[in-house]
Amino acid sequence: MSDASSPDDAYAFQVLELLAQEAPAAEIEALLEAARDSGAGPGQLERAERATRLGMSVLALFGQRQKREADLAALVDTARDLTYPHDLDSLLRVIIRQARRLLGFDLAYISLLDETDGSWRIRTSEGETTALSVGLQVEPGYGFGDALTARNAAFWTADYLKDERIQHCERIDDVVRAEGQRAILAVPLHRGGAPFGALYGSDRTVRHFTPNEAGLMRTLADLAAVAIDKSRVLDQVRADVNDLEDDSYRAQLSLTRMRGLVDMQRRLIGLALGGSDLAAVTSAAGHALDGTLVVRDPGGRTLTATGEISGLDDAAVAEAVLDAHAGGAPVTLASGLWIVPLDASGENVGALILRPAGELTSEDEQLLQLAAQAVTMVLLLQRSTVIAEGPVRDELLEDLLADPPSRSQRQFRDRAERLGIDLCAEHVVVLARPEGGEQGRAAVWGSSYAHRMNGLKCVRAGCLVLLLPASDASDAARRVSAELSPLLDHPVSVAAAGPGRGAADIGRVYQEALRCLDALTLLRGKGATAASSDLGFLGMLLSDDHDIDGFITSAIGPVLEYDNERFTELAKTLQAYFDSDRSPTYAAETLHVHPNTVSRRLERITELLGPDWHKPQRALEVQLALKLQNTRRVLEARRPDRPRLHGDA
Repeated sequence: MSDASSPDDAYAFQVLELLAQEAPAAEIEALLEAARDSGAGPGQLERAERATRLGMSVLALFGQRQKREADLAALVDTARDLTYPHDLDSLLRVIIRQARRLLGFDLAYISLLDETDGSWRIRTSEGETTALSVGLQVEPGYGFGDALTARNAAFWTADYLKDERIQHCERIDDVVRAEGQRAILAVPLHRGGAPFGALYGSDRTVRHFTPNEAGLMRTLADLAAVAIDKSRVLDQVRADVNDLEDDSYRAQLSLTRMRGLVDMQRRLIGLALGGSDLAAVTSAAGHALDGTLVVRDPGGRTLTATGEISGLDDAAVAEAVLDAHAGGAPVTLASGLWIVPLDASGENVGALILRPAGELTSEDEQLLQLAAQAVTMVLLLQRSTVIAEGPVRDELLEDLLADPPSRSQRQFRDRAERLGIDLCAEHVVVLARPEGGEQGRAAVWGSSYAHRMNGLKCVRAGCLVLLLPASDASDAARRVSAELSPLLDHPVSVAAAGPGRGAADIGRVYQEALRCLDALTLLRGKGATAASSDLGFLGMLLSDDHDIDGFITSAIGPVLEYDNERFTELAKTLQAYFDSDRSPTYAAETLHVHPNTVSRRLERITELLGPDWHKPQRALEVQLALKLQNTRRVLEARRPDRPRLHGDA
């Protein structure tokens, strides 16, 4: 061994000094060149070359260590970047950007596994030159997919299109060819040992990847997998938070609406119990529902309304009301109307009709039900008021019907005014006799009906007696029958008379209605409905005032008027027709005219009196009217300054 001062040792020390100074490799190689130029012997030159090789090895180790440190620093930076909150697409872009920076790839991309069909689909890429890669689907068995799934380890190829280990697919190869890809390195992204995606790096030249490069790529993939899982968890948490916020908003909205429902219910019930009338409660409900409300009684008559509903199909509404009561729930029509039954312990008290301005929400439907309950409550309270006032009102009508009267006319008028009834206005008396069933139910209904119509009611001799403000007794009788008969579900005989005015007239009209009821029962049987005016000459006989003029006018008035206006002889022709046993030929002989003339006159009479004037009952009334007219004409002719009568020439 040489001593420390030998030329070999001096050369070795020079190499060490350059290594200590972190000199570049060129300076170490320059020492070897200098040794060769100095003419050193073979032994010395060999030792100098060895020292140079060792120096270069040490320098290479320094370079590898520096690169490893740089790679580790880059991984630390990448890990720090991945800890920031990213959505999934942003995170994937960070990962492929770091992959390109760490390993110098021309192109990097990430594919994720579609668990539904087992295919791989490229989600994000960077460095591409075409738009073909993102979204590319790789079916099972092609490309790197199966190798990554089976081995769960890195897989690379120096030249993809020429690598026979890979199951090629023309569609995928076209994309690789369009991007100019040659070398590709892929590492799996795994969760719990099961791959769910892959990180790819690619160069456009042939490249053989070292184990260190594959390991670095795998480390980056492991960091990426954790970050992706975290991102997915964060996305799920964000979605859950958004759902919770939506649920909270809906809950707050529902709570607000429920508070509104409670407030409106409190208001409607307060109005009902506070003595407000039906119109006030209906108006408040209509305003809350933003629509038009109509309240109808069981007979289909409108009790109150917040406005007019145009184009209302009464037949369809009536059918819907029946369906609503049968089902015990609201019914909607194609026109947008809502029909709500008004029910009190199984009793039909009417229906609520709503035309909303728009679609009803579930809260609006609940409010509609609350409105129906409030309206039903008002109707029941009104009925209770009627029942409470019933004895007073019954007593007044009983006194009005007493014979002789128990009070003076002024006393009757004062008592009626306190109940809001004007006895001086026209009134009719209606008698309703239930033919079987409970009388009490009819009496309760009568109290409600009389109060609704601003009339009076009492019960006499098994008949419901109603004093109603009206001028048409026949119409009043039909209305009472139409509403009471369905309620009792058995026949009701209804008779009416009038009109009359003043307290003194009520007893007379009542007696006429009684006679009409008896005659009606004899003629038409139980369950019939009519007024005195509907019974023709029999009604005239039953009437106290024997309205002969009215009877004549109702029977042959059009004929008499036609004769007066045109100076014809239709009435005389009628008389001759009946006198000749309804023979136009004999009537023509009596009148000294041609039979065709009589036929034409009879046709004109048919146009004036209707096609059934010659039927037995109607013909009897016509003949009686002719007799009365002729008799009155004869009697009036004997009086001086007589007034002109129907049929006078």
